[in-house]
Amino acid sequence: MSLSRRGVLAAGGAVGALAATAAGTGSATASPAHGHGPGRGRVRTGFDRLAADGYRMLRGQKVGIVTNPTGITADVRHIVDVMHPDPRVELTAVFGPEHGFRGTAQAGGSEGRYDDPATGLPVYDTYLKNGQDLADVFTASGVDTVLFDIQDAGARFYTYIWTLYDCLEAAALAGKRVVVLDRPNPVTGREALGPVLDPAFGTFVGRREIAQAHGMTVAELALFFNAEFFHERPARLDVVTMSGWRRSDFFDATGLPWVPPSPNMPTPETAVVYPGTCLFEGTNLSEGRGTTRPFELLGAEGINHRWAAAANALRLPGVAFREAYFAPTFSKFAGKTVGGVQVHVHDREVFDPVRTGIALLVTAKQTWSGFAWRPDNWIDKLTGNTRVRTMIDAGADTDAVVRAWQRDLSAFRAKRRKYLRYGG
Repeated sequence: MSLSRRGVLAAGGAVGALAATAAGTGSATASPAHGHGPGRGRVRTGFDRLAADGYRMLRGQKVGIVTNPTGITADVRHIVDVMHPDPRVELTAVFGPEHGFRGTAQAGGSEGRYDDPATGLPVYDTYLKNGQDLADVFTASGVDTVLFDIQDAGARFYTYIWTLYDCLEAAALAGKRVVVLDRPNPVTGREALGPVLDPAFGTFVGRREIAQAHGMTVAELALFFNAEFFHERPARLDVVTMSGWRRSDFFDATGLPWVPPSPNMPTPETAVVYPGTCLFEGTNLSEGRGTTRPFELLGAEGINHRWAAAANALRLPGVAFREAYFAPTFSKFAGKTVGGVQVHVHDREVFDPVRTGIALLVTAKQTWSGFAWRPDNWIDKLTGNTRVRTMIDAGADTDAVVRAWQRDLSAFRAKRRKYLRYGG
């Protein structure tokens, strides 16, 4: 479904009137980027541009926002704390995703329903709610417009994008408008990578058919979801894009402060490897939770130097592997010393996280007799199919596994292009 018209931003960066299409997929268009890279200007997020325009597009609306600790300004104030006292916007509710609005919960947890001590605003729990259940939450809150502003990590199995998906569906059911405030994809938006999910394997770590590393921002994903998956009943959707961001920018080129979007995503470097090494959640190896380098440290009891040697022998572009020993403080192997590898990315321009993740699975199975998939075949939910697991079990090498998803990936890449809103 194509977008028939878009609101246009004024030259000074103000947010112009956003005209929704018949499909409910209006957008504000980013002005051209003026330089990029550290020290060469600063990316302005969707919220920054919305606030600079005096929240004009929200006038006369009761507003609720889906956000978490990453919803901050360039001077690290939380946007809820900024909006709440501002008479130009009527903020009446907050909706907390996985880990919660203020970020107090670990993976697989949330904060529940409470009143925020700092603002007095009611905070509603959205985690694991979708469809009519989530629509009922929006209705009970009394809001007219649902804002969405959360920093994504760029991988299909990072759950915030599926909170966005669920919000679009629920807003359509409840008759609410959605406004998505954009933030950077921290690992660039240059290209999509990895297998495309088979909808038969849809879960909260991947509801629909997108690539494992989708290469899109949250606003672009919102437009994609609304048109491709909700075309029969789309939400009334507007997006406010960034200025100054280019598709080739890693997060450290944005000039924006990094706030961990979840407890085990401490740095932008974590996000670089995460689209591949998160696959180890589907195995009996530690994926580094409970260490200072989650998703960069991988291992298990009984693994030795042979794994790092086998992985390095593949000469994967942009990455090397160090024999490593560590003792997780929680999660798998808590309190035990395990052996494994540390992933060192030395050239992220050529590094492919998904190919690297597959190569590490293949070599772990080859070099450690204790290797096993999680009994629930969680790996199939993460990869979006059975093919990766069954091919590795059958002895396929990395290249063969990667070749198996290329046709589906090419089709996704072609489909996503019309929703991309940034150059560079």
